[in-house]
Amino acid sequence: MIVRIMGEGQRKLADGHFAELNRLDDELLAEMETGDADGFRRTLGALLDAVRHLGEPLPDDVLEPSELILPTPDASLDEVRKMLSDDGLIPG
Repeated sequence: MIVRIMGEGQRKLADGHFAELNRLDDELLAEMETGDADGFRRTLGALLDAVRHLGEPLPDDVLEPSELILPTPDASLDEVRKMLSDDGLIPG
């Protein structure tokens, strides 16, 4: 799976990491629904850190279709709300 973090580039992750990312996505959605800004910030950071840690960076000169696009670490709750569909950031 190819994941893009806006402003940082793309990373290739093994499909086996999908469950962990999906768990973080579910937490993020719940925090957004309740308006928990602190929880949102914490979980967004954990999701981005997981992608950075688990994924292998693609070279800057390589552009692959991204299956998932994540916001920048400083994205606001409202900005991320605009990015979301009913399925969250990670399509289920």
